[in-house]
Amino acid sequence: MKTIDEMLSLKLLTPDQHADIGAWVAHARTPEAIMQMPAPLWRSLELASVLMDFDADLQQPPSFDHE
Repeated sequence: MKTIDEMLSLKLLTPDQHADIGAWVAHARTPEAIMQMPAPLWRSLELASVLMDFDADLQQPPSFDHE
């Protein structure tokens, strides 16, 4: 939920989208159920993720620095 809260604070989601996504995730009991989110909400979440560059950390090679 922290991520969608950040998306809201960055104005990447509207308050209604935030509430609807939060309610869906809270109701869903499994990752599979979350994936059944209505398409308009899913698109909003995907777009906000891209705009946040959410996957950027996953695309970076691991750091082996021990500093």
